Amino acid sequence: MAGWVRRRTAPAYAAYARQFDSSGFSNYLSVMIPIGLTLELSAPDVPNAVDDLIGRAHRAAGAGLASLWLGQGYGLDALTALALIGREIPAITLGTAVTIVPPRHPIALSSQVQTTQAAIGGRLRLGLGVGHRASVEQRYGLPFDRPALRLREYLAALLPLLREGAADVRGETVTAVTGGVSARVPGATPPPVLLAALGPAMLRVAGEVADGTVTWLAGPRTIGEHIVPAITRAAAGRPAPEIVVGLPVCVTDHPDEVRERAAETLALFGTVPSYQAMLDREGVRSPAEVAIIGDERQVERELGRLAAAGATHLLANLQIAGAAEWARTVELLGSL
Repeated sequence: MAGWVRRRTAPAYAAYARQFDSSGFSNYLSVMIPIGLTLELSAPDVPNAVDDLIGRAHRAAGAGLASLWLGQGYGLDALTALALIGREIPAITLGTAVTIVPPRHPIALSSQVQTTQAAIGGRLRLGLGVGHRASVEQRYGLPFDRPALRLREYLAALLPLLREGAADVRGETVTAVTGGVSARVPGATPPPVLLAALGPAMLRVAGEVADGTVTWLAGPRTIGEHIVPAITRAAAGRPAPEIVVGLPVCVTDHPDEVRERAAETLALFGTVPSYQAMLDREGVRSPAEVAIIGDERQVERELGRLAAAGATHLLANLQIAGAAEWARTVELLGSL
């Protein structure tokens, strides 16, 4: 099946990692998990950002990728773009990784999410995050204290809105009251909600309230020894959480050059405390060290390590790839 990679059942990363050698996958790999692609926002010099994005989405879907994801920046709106992509490209799963919630009231976000979900026939995976202190406080002028509480209260409003079209929350940080007026969009089913959760407090919220987590720059050791155990404990008695693992990926014959490019491109993330904590857990010093870079065999092997660690969905970000490398990487990912 294209766009999927094999995974061992009941992963135990520390023991399983030893099963890998230079020959590639261990024969313990038996379960398939999907591989998706993050669509980077269009370059500023393209004639039309939406046309460019939809064109790249067609290329990725045509290669056999299982899902396509968009992050929310300060320009193109991710959920609106996914609605347009989904109307043109049938069947493929679409997701946000992630939509930042502080500048979006739960009622307003629910309206947009439901509209997108109705437009694409129920294929949405809604990734949400609280953002980072600098962006929330300096760009939006909003408070960033108690982020885990804020997200928990936000979900207390958003989830009933998505499921029932109603909210009645008067919390410490969030107020959302529909007051008997329906906020339901006919044709929209509630999407799975995934949280950008890396630290213990956010992982508790993800496990207890949401449907899983979507990570960025968390390597296989961090996934297997921190993310999976923490969210699984928090989700006790609930359905098994989704673990969507996002990492930079590039298939290339020049790994040293790409690694240098990655070090420059990803440097900012190394200054963010939550990401630095993940790098420390992984035992590396920079984001470039967790990027998956190499030829087809090397990349496939590293994807297998993530599956072994407990990932349920792999999310490749190709921002470090040049044009030829982008095509080569998409071809490999779609063929797995």
